[in-house]
Amino acid sequence: MCIRPRAASIVLTCTDSYSIPRHLQTPEGPLSRFALIKAVLGPIMRLMFRLRAEGAERIPGDGPVILAGNHLTFIDSMILPLVCDRQVFFIGKDEYVTGKGLKGRLMAWFFTGVGMIPVDRDGARGGVAALMTGRRVLEEGRMFGIYPEGTRSPDGRLYRGRTGIARLTLMTGAPVVPFAMIGTDKLQPGGTGLPRPGRVTVRFGEPMEFSRYEGMDRDRYVLRAVTDSVMTEVMRLSGQEYVDMYATKAKAA
Repeated sequence: MCIRPRAASIVLTCTDSYSIPRHLQTPEGPLSRFALIKAVLGPIMRLMFRLRAEGAERIPGDGPVILAGNHLTFIDSMILPLVCDRQVFFIGKDEYVTGKGLKGRLMAWFFTGVGMIPVDRDGARGGVAALMTGRRVLEEGRMFGIYPEGTRSPDGRLYRGRTGIARLTLMTGAPVVPFAMIGTDKLQPGGTGLPRPGRVTVRFGEPMEFSRYEGMDRDRYVLRAVTDSVMTEVMRLSGQEYVDMYATKAKAA
């Protein structure tokens, strides 16, 4: 039985002291590292995971766009960029690009190449850094991907969304395209280890816009209402059971 999201009060404050790494500030182009990775690894991953994208044509072809979806396992962030025609930028743990040895260098090359922006997300300052980095990506007219749950689901269910997604759409006016990862948790249970071959579907919904709330990005009730609207659509696309608590709290229990 699915439980509908309910209201709560969470407010994030932010500053403008964060910048996008220089290697991610160049225009998207056919000879970019992203294009190379997609050309080389795309066919392999499509074959291995039998990738199917539904509704990808709903993503606007230009201008700022927020992709917001569920987060089941580690490979979600590897698959999403490969099913989008436009490059999608997203926040990732800085540990993904600070590893040692050949494996560490390959991970750093891949994740920064597909659009990951490393941020130390620990503590309150980490949350502000992530929010402001997303804002700058959108203000440059690019596409930003976000998992409103804030972390991977501990049990395959969909958890309550953090209101950062609402702050981003209200501050920038960017539409939100909800998406659902389906099947990735079956290929990489627990989010660790090498994924096994199988079928993955990425399902995109219709763009959502919240211009009626313009100028209300500090109203906690509006932030919660917008966030819950997005999460309800993600729930519809994914078919997941909804849990009215934060995933971080569930993991700590």
